[in-house]
Amino acid sequence: MQIYAQNIDLKILKDINGISQTVNFSLAISNTTTFVAFSTPATMAVVALFKHDDKLLKNAIYCTAAIGVDGVLTYSLKHIINRDRPPFTYPDEILAYQALYHQSMPSGHTSLAFATATSLIIKYPKWYVIVPSYLWACSVGYSRMNLGVHYPSDVLAGAVLGTASAWVSYKVNDWFWRKNENKKLLALKVYR
Repeated sequence: MQIYAQNIDLKILKDINGISQTVNFSLAISNTTTFVAFSTPATMAVVALFKHDDKLLKNAIYCTAAIGVDGVLTYSLKHIINRDRPPFTYPDEILAYQALYHQSMPSGHTSLAFATATSLIIKYPKWYVIVPSYLWACSVGYSRMNLGVHYPSDVLAGAVLGTASAWVSYKVNDWFWRKNENKKLLALKVYR
């Protein structure tokens, strides 16, 4: 069963990796991951402080926590699983845009994108947040395969891990604020 699953994983990767017309798009999308993930809660926090919006500041903290939980879990799992990148295992079959030497499973870019997207969607469940957030996260996952640095199973594991990190962080965040009687973070009053 493992060999059959591995063959499917490799076949899908070879099909996606062979689409050279989308490599520039994939590189651009892949390069947005860290910037979008970290600038989103940072922007939320700045706007919250500027507008004196306690709820928005708490949401920014929650998004940051989801990203942090995801990062710890992702890099811990990378070291535990210790799976080589596709071009090292199949150098004659997979073309990578650059040599990456750290572990492959799960995809860190994908997990970060899904942690960011899911944390936004949980707090803002509107179609105009859901559609672009998940479209971006899925594009990041696709880009990692198209660039030849992750197997489909790495990307799937990253998507599940990022989504789970956001959900668990949401539950802990919700419990924390209920336990603390939803106290305000911004205690200063704005006079107009």
